[in-house]
Order: sequence, then C-alpha cells, then structure tokens
Amino acid sequence: MLFSILSITAALAMGAVSPGPSFIMVARKAASTSRKETLLLVLGLGTGAFLFAVAALLGLHAVLKAVPVAYTVLKVCGGAYLIYLGIAIWRGAKRPLSMGTSENTQKSGSRWRAYFLGLATQLSNPKTAIWFAGVFAALMPAEPSLVFYLAIPPLAFVVDAGWYTIVAFVLSSSFSRVAYLRHKAKIDRVSGTVMMLLGAKLISMVKE
Repeated sequence: MLFSILSITAALAMGAVSPGPSFIMVARKAASTSRKETLLLVLGLGTGAFLFAVAALLGLHAVLKAVPVAYTVLKVCGGAYLIYLGIAIWRGAKRPLSMGTSENTQKSGSRWRAYFLGLATQLSNPKTAIWFAGVFAALMPAEPSLVFYLAIPPLAFVVDAGWYTIVAFVLSSSFSRVAYLRHKAKIDRVSGTVMMLLGAKLISMVKE
C-alpha cells in the first residue's frame, strides 16, 4: 500500500513540474502582483489537483473510457477556456502595470479572483484529468485501504501547490518583477500566444 501511495505521488509530481498553462499563469501572476495573491492562485491550482484526485479515485478513467463524449467535452471546453485566457493576456499586453502591488494595496476580491482563476485553469486542462486518470488506473492497488483513499487527495494537493509555491517565490523576487515590467508587452504576447495555441491544439484533438 505504501509503495502505491509513493508511486502515485511521484507520478503526480512529474506531471506537476511539466510546463503548461498552470506554469504560465503562476509565472505571470508572480511577476506582476503581490506574493499573497499569487499564493491564492497556487491554492486554487492545488484545490483543482485535489478534486482531480478525488475524481480519479471514484473512477474517472472508467467514465472516460465508457463515455468517450465526456472526453470530447473536456477537450472543447478546456481548449475554449485556454483560448479565452490567451486572448485576455494578449489584449492586456500593452496595459501599464504599476509596481505598487504590495499586499496592503491588494483588495480581498482581487485575491479571491486569483484563487478561482487558479482553480478554473487547473480544472479546464483535460490533459491533467487524463494524467490523473491514467496514473490511478495503472498504480492503484487491487484492494485500496481507507488510508489510501484518505491520503491520496491531500498528497495531490501538497505536490501541486508545493511545486507552484516554489515557482511563485522564485519568480516574485524583485529582479523577476523588474524584468517582467521591462519586457511586459513581449512576455504577455508570448504567454498569450502559447495559451491560445494550447487551447487550439486541444480542440483540434477532438476527433482523436
């Protein structure tokens, strides 16, 4: 049982550190806003990982195999959301951003919007859903114990939120912020383009 828990945790860690929409959102948020707001975004990503783990334990892999249209819907909705985020980032590329984003000046509403942005970004990624489903289908023990069921979702949260917390602290340094502000338009356009391409790729895979 312990081996299965460690194996799944290691596999989820591999998925968490791979570049994707979540990394783009954390990197951009860390360089442009307060650390507290970025950590709320990270909390949202971790919550999404927790929910994916719960879904995987409940048989997400079996559902996607039995109902192929469910995966199609995930691809279309997830791709459309990523394209929407990409367009929003691109359109705001030239918008000036003040460095006066200390934690005292951030409104509570803005902070919680960051949390829900993180949650939506995580849940909109069908590749994450498939990764969780595949990992659990391959590595779950034949007869999981109650300890297994209780341990895996929190571990999924810790792995995802832990990795992006490290990213947030590294990229929220003064050096990163100054570099981002200096090249904001270019960075945002590249980030927005990558996000839109990821969304378009997901939609183009509908027939697969």
